[in-house]
Amino acid sequence: MMRLNRFLSMAGVCSRRKADEYIKKGFVKVNGQLIRELGTIIDPENDIVEFKNTILKAQKPIYLILNKPCCYLTALEDKEKPTIKELLKNVNVRVYPVGRLDYNTEGLLILTNDGELAKKIMHPKYKLPKTYVATVRGYIDDDLIKRMLKGVNLEDGFVKPDDIKLVKNLKNESIVEITFHEGKNHLVKRFFMAFGKPVKHLKRITIGPISLGELKKGQYRYLKPYEVKALKDALENG
Repeated sequence: MMRLNRFLSMAGVCSRRKADEYIKKGFVKVNGQLIRELGTIIDPENDIVEFKNTILKAQKPIYLILNKPCCYLTALEDKEKPTIKELLKNVNVRVYPVGRLDYNTEGLLILTNDGELAKKIMHPKYKLPKTYVATVRGYIDDDLIKRMLKGVNLEDGFVKPDDIKLVKNLKNESIVEITFHEGKNHLVKRFFMAFGKPVKHLKRITIGPISLGELKKGQYRYLKPYEVKALKDALENG
């Protein structure tokens, strides 16, 4: 037996909180009866649950990571540009990207049908750190790193990295590793631009305890049970 909102989350529809909204709006039926009462308990083995007149089945939670290449949309469908769905061959369960990466940004994406976990990963209150490797134009020295660590005001508020490290200086550019737990749009690119260092290339390498590792560009793999546990523990302790 389980709560109806949890069933909707396990079926990949949405988070539990969003499921409660859908139930109140009258989008959900159980055994042909419209349900609006929150906290309703169902038997997932025997009850028939419909969402917007489509019968649902509880899916086993699936967690995978993808090394997104440049020039793919973080979306499951688009009429004009290639999407990450084209890279998810042989994934027979519908999974959703947790957050997004820009069209020309590469690196780590988590995909899952666990709506509750996805919501926590994206919510700023859990402060899950995300680390990027950025190649920026121009020379960066230790003094500038110290200034960056103090943060900067952007058009939508003050931002401060959790950590920033200079990896190396090249002839006309620098490679920097930077970590934020915030999730504002184009945050890394706007942060470096505020210091006059436009980003040439950007790659996300970690989300909390989950690391891209040696996963090749365009490939995906399923998370191991200990990785899923580590991710959930990081969210609980965040």
